[in-house]
This record gives sequence, structure tokens and C-alpha cells, in this order.
Amino acid sequence: MSVQHSDRAEATTQTTVEVGATGHVRRELGTHEIEFTFEGDTLGEFLDAFFEKYGLEDMLLAESEEEETAATWANYPGDPPGRWERNPEGERTRAYARVLVNGRFNELLDGFATELEDGDRVALTYPFSYCF
Repeated sequence: MSVQHSDRAEATTQTTVEVGATGHVRRELGTHEIEFTFEGDTLGEFLDAFFEKYGLEDMLLAESEEEETAATWANYPGDPPGRWERNPEGERTRAYARVLVNGRFNELLDGFATELEDGDRVALTYPFSYCF
């Protein structure tokens, strides 16, 4: 059995966001800020489109727990304040790399399911680290 589609084409949502980049991401993009339009309205759809155009997925996303954990994090005595949750597997960033929406870490929102609206600001950060 086949599904019948109407002659009317389904509307595709397009969203335009301001992308801020720091550290290694800024170096690779060659700029600290761009406007980016993509099909869809979630952070995951943004990242898919952004990575398709600019790459950088390997720079920002972790494929294993080892890639998302830094050995140099200080141990906090007791429970740290605030909400501390990990993104689900497949939505985790590398150690030190972060994805923010309007100044908030994506894991404090709805992860990659976070809905985006025109004009939202998405920050892709991966700072330079220096040891002396």
C-alpha cells in the first residue's frame, strides 16, 4: 500500500541564527560571527546543516566518553550547585568544547532538541589552552 500525498508541497521551516565562534572554531571559520540559515528549527538540525557546510564536527562533538572528559578538571567537594546533566550519547561535546544557545549551555536546555527561532544566537566554543 502506498501513502497518497497531496499536490500541496509541505512547508519547510527555515531558521536564521547568529553564530558566534571562539578559539579553534573561530580560527577554522576565519571569523568570529556569521549569520546562518538552515532548514529546520532545532539545534540538532542547525548542527547538521552547519557541519555539512563548514565541517568542524570532529572538533566539537565527542564520539566517546574519553573525548568528552578532561583529566584536568578539579574535583568539587560535595555536590556542585545548579543543574548538572550530561547530554545523551551522540550529543556530547569534546572536553572544553561547548555549544550554547542564547548564552545557555545546550544541556541546560533540551540538548540538540532545543528549538531555535530567527535571531537566536548559537555559540560554538573551543578555547585555546596553553600550558606554561
